[in-house]
Amino acid sequence: MSSAPSILVLGRQGQLATSLQRLGGQNVIAVGRPEFDFANPETISDLLKQYQPEFVVNAAAWTAVDLAETEIEGAKQGNHLGPAYVAEKCALQHIPFIHISTDYVFNGRKGHPYTEDDHVTPETVYGQTKADGEKAVLSVHPQSIILRTSWVYSPYGRNFVRTMINAGAKNPVLKVVNDQKGNPTSSDDLAYIILAIIDKVRQTTWMDHYHGIFHASGQGEATWFDLANTTLEEAALHGQAKPDIRPVSTLDWPTPAKRPADSRLDTTKLTQVFGLRFPLWRESVAKTVQQIFSSQRG
Repeated sequence: MSSAPSILVLGRQGQLATSLQRLGGQNVIAVGRPEFDFANPETISDLLKQYQPEFVVNAAAWTAVDLAETEIEGAKQGNHLGPAYVAEKCALQHIPFIHISTDYVFNGRKGHPYTEDDHVTPETVYGQTKADGEKAVLSVHPQSIILRTSWVYSPYGRNFVRTMINAGAKNPVLKVVNDQKGNPTSSDDLAYIILAIIDKVRQTTWMDHYHGIFHASGQGEATWFDLANTTLEEAALHGQAKPDIRPVSTLDWPTPAKRPADSRLDTTKLTQVFGLRFPLWRESVAKTVQQIFSSQRG
């Protein structure tokens, strides 16, 4: 084993990759274009040879949900074919592979939080390619852990929390969808969970119940309206005037890709197998908003 970082993260610029680098320190190296690109998946072989990682985390994906409806091949490469190729290369070298998936593999009509045993029912190209990616990864690499997450936000990059803060600073009135339910998830919290899983696996021999699909999202449910309101309440504590936030329905805010109405995820299995639990989402939003305003002042 080389002295290089032991966790190779695919997707250098994304929210999760940023959180993993910040929390993982010297144990983490993140790679992205041009050294790694799903359009040229053979680049993974060179990276595995160069870094000889103990673990590979795939935080790269096609995440443009609406654009995927027309750019089908790009979404398929980024969410299905590319991850499957990487998983296969990791399997050949017996490297555990952690792959990030999404609540969009469900149609949102169950009426209760989804468990890992529920059948996938995607209704968008994005959701279908992610579901296909899950199946392909597990078929080529038994020692894979797939983490389905949802509504990811962070102090970095483009996400709903940052968008609400920016919009709230410029507009006295905001309209936000209030009939879609899910679990807001901090990318820092998700990164902590991933690093804790890796530590758990390192401390024991590989066990069969470690592999497979796990739901990994913030504790507690919310609508987008709830998330916006909490975000802007926290922003007000840092001196930003709070706008009038008005609830609207999904029908008032049409998008090319259909959003699941209720994609809440049950995270019981994550706790049972790894002893891990996410914080309450409101607590994590408060921390994220504080980080955003601290960086603006600094």
